[in-house]
Amino acid sequence: MKTGITCTLLSLLFFACKPPKMDTFEKNRDIPGQEWQVDNRPSFELELAPGDTAFYYNIYVNFRHTDAYPYNNLWLLIRTFVPGDSTGTVRRVELPLADTYGKWLGNGLDDIFEHRIPIQQNALFPKPGTYRFSFEQNMRQNPLPSVMSVGLRIEKAAPRK
Repeated sequence: MKTGITCTLLSLLFFACKPPKMDTFEKNRDIPGQEWQVDNRPSFELELAPGDTAFYYNIYVNFRHTDAYPYNNLWLLIRTFVPGDSTGTVRRVELPLADTYGKWLGNGLDDIFEHRIPIQQNALFPKPGTYRFSFEQNMRQNPLPSVMSVGLRIEKAAPRK
């Protein structure tokens, strides 16, 4: 009986001490005064362990705004820095926020709307370490009004083959 309890406790301790693997990463950054300035570039850091590189990931942008947001889309410059890279890569993406009739596509409650928009499916993170992402609004209006927050979500999709 004591041996069974000891084995169970040792097993629990072993699994508790294993480094955690990433299943989902999600961080959101508030936009001061609900006015997104071009020089305000929210950034996000993701630490991947060696075991995390054996999976595909889906990457999303979270965007929260009020009903007064004046556009049906959002253009973003997304900078990605892989471990050991100081220059990074820049990608311009358009995020649709409303349909052709002006109805918001995200979830809404009264006058606040939230969107989770996929920007890359089955992405690979080839090496362990710290990945950094930064977002820059790339609209013609500066500051961009009625923006409450912007965020990054990365979810594990499937094992690599």
